[in-house]
Amino acid sequence: MKIISYNVNGIRAAINKGFLDWLVATNADVVCIQEIKAQTDQIPLLEFNERGYHHFWFPAEKKGYSGVAILSKKQPDHVEYGMGMQQYDREGRFLRADFGDVSVVSVYHPSGSSGDERQAFKMQWLGDFEKYVQQLRQNRPNLILSGDYNICHQAIDIHDPIRNATVSGFLPEEREWMTGFLTQGYVDTFRQLNKEPHHYSWWSYRANARNNNKGWRIDYHMITENLLSKLNSARILPEARHSDHCPVVVELSL
Repeated sequence: MKIISYNVNGIRAAINKGFLDWLVATNADVVCIQEIKAQTDQIPLLEFNERGYHHFWFPAEKKGYSGVAILSKKQPDHVEYGMGMQQYDREGRFLRADFGDVSVVSVYHPSGSSGDERQAFKMQWLGDFEKYVQQLRQNRPNLILSGDYNICHQAIDIHDPIRNATVSGFLPEEREWMTGFLTQGYVDTFRQLNKEPHHYSWWSYRANARNNNKGWRIDYHMITENLLSKLNSARILPEARHSDHCPVVVELSL
């Protein structure tokens, strides 16, 4: 199973930049999308049908904001929209598709960069998200949690760890949360297989950051440890330029 996760920063904008042709070329089995920034009636749904994908959309109530989706070649056995927590579900942050005994999630963690209120919301979300997926594992033990986590875990994951030490996305409490989350039995698939620096999945639009590769690795495929033996490869695709993020891909023998 080849799974791609991609924060498209607006699905309509990405489509205008060639996303659909790129999608076909990837030949991915499942594509998890974040930040769709559109309601379903604003998305050319037939274009996805024509390209052989079932598609499931969970937009935010607020127009032009947040939202997640899952595209899959195979029809899922079940799709679950949200976590049953209205404060998060109204922002369209969690979408799950079950394929046999494996569940794939498209998740979009909040950003705290707009100020203290949203940073507090982000930290509350992180605790609630962790509790939710830990409970989910009791019934769905094989989880692939794919998406934009809006956190760089370690210094190797960010181009300038010193200057960004007090910036949302690299705060000590966020990094500590991720360390704790991983110790609960999850695997950062990319870092499991790739120990080298300078691999990023998001770049600021400012100061020519992308061309200079001054980025952050904030997009992840997290898998439960029981799937580790199935892990074949994990890569980042910086050549795809439909967004300020780039896609991340994982392949598992499922």
